[in-house]
Formats: sequence, structure tokens, C-alpha cells
Amino acid sequence: MQRIALFPGSFDPITLGHTDIIDRALDLFDEIVIGIGTNSSKTPMFSLEQRVQWIKDIYARTPKVKVLTYAGLTAKFCEEIGARFILRGIRGVVDFEYEKAIADVNRMMDNKLETVFLSCTPKYSTIASSLVRDVLKYGGDPTPLLPEQVLKHINR
Repeated sequence: MQRIALFPGSFDPITLGHTDIIDRALDLFDEIVIGIGTNSSKTPMFSLEQRVQWIKDIYARTPKVKVLTYAGLTAKFCEEIGARFILRGIRGVVDFEYEKAIADVNRMMDNKLETVFLSCTPKYSTIASSLVRDVLKYGGDPTPLLPEQVLKHINR
């Protein structure tokens, strides 16, 4: 049986923190599906199509990584794609408490789902997409925060 993990998020934009978690999880799973969840209560800075394209560009040479979009419950999406694992990155204690609550609810929805937490590499532990959006909005330099493929698009 294939070990498929879903890495859910908005990825608005995908950051070096995200890619750190994905890259380090490659040896743990047969396939990682980056699931861009659509949330009707959030207005993203970047289009869904742009976020999908960035991820495709970043992982073009990594066949184990796929990107899909979804709406609704993460546990239901895991069932649709055959994922038994949910991959989550943890920056600190606050993240852990929040993520554990979500993991507990996902397990209630489907008792076969396991959430795997990876702690961020320390140099990426302060990167959050919301902070990156603020840096971009106010004209700061996002270079230490974003993958090259995202920077190329933003700097155009």
C-alpha cells in the first residue's frame, strides 16, 4: 500500500518554510500531495492558478510531489485521493496546540488518518505566509522568505 500524504494549506504564497517541510518529508512518503484548500472566508493575495503553477514549477523534477486543489473537509479530501497521512509543519508551541486540535478532529472524521508533524528547520521557523504578504504589501525584500520560482514572478 502506498504511503500518500496530504500537505494542506493555502500556500498564499508558498514559502521556504513550506518547501523545507516538503523536501524533508520526501523520504517518509511514496507521494506527497500538496493540497491547496479554498476557503471562502479568505481573500488570497495570489490566484489559485498562480499558486498551483508555482508549486508545479518548484517540484517539476520531483515526481513524488503533486499539487491539487480542494474545498471542504480535509479528511474527506484525504479519502478521495487515498491519503492516510496528513503532513503538517510546526514552527513552535502555539502551532502545535492549534495543529493538534485539527489533527484530533481529522482523526474523529476518519480514524485511519494519521497526522505527521515535522518541526521547521530553525532558520525557517518564523516564516508565515501572512508575514510574507505583509512584506510584499509594504515593499519589503522577500528574498530570504520565498523560493526562487516565486521570486522570479514577483520581481517581474
